[in-house]
Amino acid sequence: MEVVLRPVHDSDLPVFYRQMNDPESLRMAAFTAEDPADRDAFDALWERIRSSKDVARTVLADGDVVGSAVVYGEPGEREVTYWVDRAYWGRGIATAALGRLLAEVTERPLYARAAADNAGSRRVLEKCGFRETAQARGYANARGEEIDEVVLTLVG
Repeated sequence: MEVVLRPVHDSDLPVFYRQMNDPESLRMAAFTAEDPADRDAFDALWERIRSSKDVARTVLADGDVVGSAVVYGEPGEREVTYWVDRAYWGRGIATAALGRLLAEVTERPLYARAAADNAGSRRVLEKCGFRETAQARGYANARGEEIDEVVLTLVG
C-alpha cells in the first residue's frame, strides 16, 4: 500500500469529519473535541490549523483519503497528532504517515500524547522514535472521565 502525504484540500474536510465521528475511534483516541459532532467547531478548528504555521497533511493510502497528520503549537513545544480511519487500522499506515511527516518537519524536540491504554497509538509513536517521558491524567471528552495519558518526546 502506497502512503502519501499532501496538503489538506477543502474536499478532505468532510472525510475528516466523518472519520472523527466514529464512536470506536473516538473512544480509542479519548482526548477529542468536546463535541465532535459540532460541525461549526470542527470547521473553525481546521480553518485555524490551515491558516497557521502548523503543518497539516492529508494521509492518502493508494490514493484514498484515510486520515490526517499535523504538527502544531509553539516552537519548542510543538506536538504531533494524527488520525487514521478505523477501516485502515493495523496496516502500517499511521506509522508510514507519521514517518513521512517527521521527515518533513525536522525541528526537535516534538511531543505527542496518547491515552495510556491506547497501545496502537503508543506503538506507532515508538516506532517513529518517540519515547515516553512523562505520565499524566487528563479529562478525556470521548470517555467522559479523567484517564491516564502518556507524554512522549522525539529528540535529535
